[in-house]
Amino acid sequence: MKEVDHEKIEKAVTMILEAIGEDPSREGLIETPKRVAKMYAEAFEGLNKDPRQYFETVFHENHDEVVLVKDIPFHSMCEHHLVPFFGHAHIAYIPRNGVVAGLSKLARAVETTARRPQLQERITSTVANAMMEMLNPIGVYVIIEAEHMCMTMRGIKKPGAKTVTTVARGVYEHDDVKRAEILSLIKSV
Repeated sequence: MKEVDHEKIEKAVTMILEAIGEDPSREGLIETPKRVAKMYAEAFEGLNKDPRQYFETVFHENHDEVVLVKDIPFHSMCEHHLVPFFGHAHIAYIPRNGVVAGLSKLARAVETTARRPQLQERITSTVANAMMEMLNPIGVYVIIEAEHMCMTMRGIKKPGAKTVTTVARGVYEHDDVKRAEILSLIKSV
C-alpha cells in the first residue's frame, strides 16, 4: 500500500500558487500547502481499499425481496480536472438464498469507491460489480446522481445540472417491472 507523499503535494501546491501569480508566503497562504496535502490524503483514501471487503461478512435472513438503501450522500474528485463532484447513490438488490449484507456496508462501498480520482460511471459499476461478486444476489441496481463542479465552475458553467448513471445487474438487466419498482421506491418519500 502506497502512502500519500504530503511533502510532494505541498511542493506542488506551492508551485501552483506561484504559477497563478500568488505569493505562497503571504499570511493567508502560508499553511495552504499543508492543508491541501492533508485534504488530498483524506479525499483519496479509497485508493488502497477494495469495496468488496465490505461484503465479506454476510448474514442469513429469510428475505427474498428487494433491499434498497437510498440517498447515500457521497463526494468524489473528477479525475479529469481534480475538482469535486457530489450527490447521492441509491442501491437496490434482491438477496439470493437469504444472503444479506449489513446496510452500512452499502454506504461504505460507495464511500470507498468514491474516495479516489474517479468517474461517476466507474463508481456506479464498481459498486454493482462488487455486490454481484461477493453477495451473488438475484440482481443489483445502482443509481447515482451527482453535480460536477467541472460543469459548474468551469467550462460550460451550468450550476445545478445533475448527471445520473445507472447500472443493472442480474434480474434488473431484463426485467422492466422490477426496474420500475426500484425507480418508484427511490422517488417515494
